Amino acid sequence: MNSSEKSLKEIRWGIIGCGNVTEIKSGPAYYKIEGFFLEAVMRRDENKAKDYAKRHNVPKYYSNADDLINNNDVDAIYIATPPDSHKYYAVKVAKAGKPCCIEKPLSPSYKESLQIVEAFKKMNLPLFVAYYRRSLPRFQQVKKWLDSGAIGEVRHINCKLHIPPKEVDLSKDYNWRTDKNIAPGGYFDDLASHSLDLFTYFLGNIKEAKGISVNQQKLYTAKDAVTASWIHKNNITGSGSWNFGTFKKEDKVEIYGEKGQIEFSVFEENPIKLISENETYELNIEHPEQVQYFHVKAMKECLLNNITHPSTGETALHTSWVMDNILGNI
Repeated sequence: MNSSEKSLKEIRWGIIGCGNVTEIKSGPAYYKIEGFFLEAVMRRDENKAKDYAKRHNVPKYYSNADDLINNNDVDAIYIATPPDSHKYYAVKVAKAGKPCCIEKPLSPSYKESLQIVEAFKKMNLPLFVAYYRRSLPRFQQVKKWLDSGAIGEVRHINCKLHIPPKEVDLSKDYNWRTDKNIAPGGYFDDLASHSLDLFTYFLGNIKEAKGISVNQQKLYTAKDAVTASWIHKNNITGSGSWNFGTFKKEDKVEIYGEKGQIEFSVFEENPIKLISENETYELNIEHPEQVQYFHVKAMKECLLNNITHPSTGETALHTSWVMDNILGNI
């Protein structure tokens, strides 16, 4: 940040890639949270950038990312573009000496993710990644149950995410999320990254992971079916299945302990459950309107008050390593 006074009171953000994800999920949090201000946005389509700026009361808009990155009125930058461009923009932000938040996954590969992390480490700059589920109240409650020993010693975690093909898949219209050059694992990259990152937050880092991945439907170039097994460093075992061609949607995680189990959905807002031999306790905890609100608020606490953030470049790098192991890229 350019001014020590400014860094103590307010951080002015710029967004690279002000597309759909920033309309409600994330963008408004950058100007609704006290201490943050959204100074500028960028999109290659200048008219769309101008329209976003007008609707969100953003003072500046650009069609060239370099103009935003090098603007002295922008203290920190949120990269919200598809993952194949994350490294390109992130290296520029690091060279400009500015803190950064990058949409997940950190990049399409562990190799590129490592290069991003090293660029910020070299400049001694904060790097955050939008694995925002770590900060959401419903998952904070699951972590509290685990940390308090509510189900005793944890033995195993099992995950299932099965989703029917989307209309865009069946039409075979272009979708970057299923382009193997941008997301080799397809929806696995986009969705399972959230799940696996959350599991390491709950249970600690993973020491070994393996998987089988195929393209069953041939609707697009990326993989559409993945199964995996892994083991955390504390010897908790894990297994998962992600299939994007089933007839109905299933979103369920089960954490088994010696005295009970916890059940929850990663993406659906179903009740979270604490199950013991004698009773089942359920809690309904809704997401905020801006689902990244608590993630962004935690960045404020880190940048202005030096409080550790749960989702950093280092934690996201580990998730990239796990993903590449499951997909057989390491």
